[in-house]
Amino acid sequence: MEKARNFFTSQDHFARHIGAELLDVEPGRARTRLHIEPHHLNGAKTVHGGAIFTLADFAFAVAANSHNKLAMGINTSTSFIRAISSGTLFAEATEIAINHKLASYQVRVTDQDENLVAQFQGTVYRKDTAIF
Repeated sequence: MEKARNFFTSQDHFARHIGAELLDVEPGRARTRLHIEPHHLNGAKTVHGGAIFTLADFAFAVAANSHNKLAMGINTSTSFIRAISSGTLFAEATEIAINHKLASYQVRVTDQDENLVAQFQGTVYRKDTAIF
């Protein structure tokens, strides 16, 4: 899993740009973190949905590609449950189904007190290409 960690911490420039960090990766699972900063807030002074989505999508991408087979997102859905303005967000992706060509993942986004902030579901198309 070290190769997967190194690949994503060096190659996912957008996640790094917003401050998302990869905490853990294992086959079919990943955990990410985002310390909320003023630039993550929207006009209502809560975390922008795009920042929450990006954190969840980062965990989704790492979990889906953890098998060293290029996996490209083909569908996602996000439900925003709770507004948050400060603290830290965590996203944990879990593989719920996988076959040769498709895989599905569920991502829970929580705050530092483990309150549910958002739920994300994503499906990937798995290519026959190694990525690391």
